[in-house]
Amino acid sequence: MPLDETLSSILEGAAEDAPEMNFDVLTPEEFRVINGDYSEGGGENVETIEDLNLLDSDGGDMSIRIYRPEGSPSKSPAAIFFHGGGWVVGNINSHDGQCRGLANSSGMVIIAVDYRKAPEHPFPVPPEDCYSALSQIVENADDYGIDPERLAVVGDSAGANLATVVCQMARDRNGPNIKYQTLFYGCFDIDTYGWPSHKESSDPILPMDMMRWFYRHYVGSENFIEEPYASPLRSEDLSGLPPAQVITAELDPLRDEGEAYAKALNEAGVETHYECISSLPHAFLVFFEFVPAAREAMEAACVRLAENI
Repeated sequence: MPLDETLSSILEGAAEDAPEMNFDVLTPEEFRVINGDYSEGGGENVETIEDLNLLDSDGGDMSIRIYRPEGSPSKSPAAIFFHGGGWVVGNINSHDGQCRGLANSSGMVIIAVDYRKAPEHPFPVPPEDCYSALSQIVENADDYGIDPERLAVVGDSAGANLATVVCQMARDRNGPNIKYQTLFYGCFDIDTYGWPSHKESSDPILPMDMMRWFYRHYVGSENFIEEPYASPLRSEDLSGLPPAQVITAELDPLRDEGEAYAKALNEAGVETHYECISSLPHAFLVFFEFVPAAREAMEAACVRLAENI
């Protein structure tokens, strides 16, 4: 199907002012400026927002942002959110609007984690930071007003990769109990030429030269399938992971590996809801306030999340 008409109009207008990105020479810092990493965030109102610090996996400071929607109980179910951006760009400001929307649509507390990024901090630093954040959030659950027995992870794109890898880590290390995982258009297999959708896609948000640039900065290669904490689809054992919903987008080059991951989870005995959203590209959550189809997909996912937590 063609690109959603509303989103197509938005992208056409934005293209007039968009800088050209040549991934042969583009630096991470230049991309971070383009991506809005230094924005102030903003979007829908939530009841409270609180910025706090945890320790990263090496003992340094790591920021988190807690979004509490109106009417949430004092001991609320919560979802830890890991942002996308190819493990290279993005932070709690660039994804602030999405976290507000997720909090309001789910009725749950959302805790966004500002893990360290490549290439300054390549694999395995980002997943180790995310696991460290999970452990500390559970330890401080009473202070944060959340129920550690009703905890989920949510991620978009590279953040979906990190969310499900954190689930693997928690299982392998006898760590905190994660009840559910919600994975939006994730990267589950670092194999540039491994999937038909990589070659067929004309995604206006995530061209494959961008994806290859991300791979190189994160793991130093465009093929990195031996390490399941980088390519979770390649894990020899996906059993014992939390129930999941895997949501892909029809125009996304990552679509096929997302569908394959959902199938692999099901085959491993993990209850999994899979859905491919028609007419939408990668990163459609960015546009949920303006594109009805994106909002509908987000709200449906949030309903499933709340029902399973």
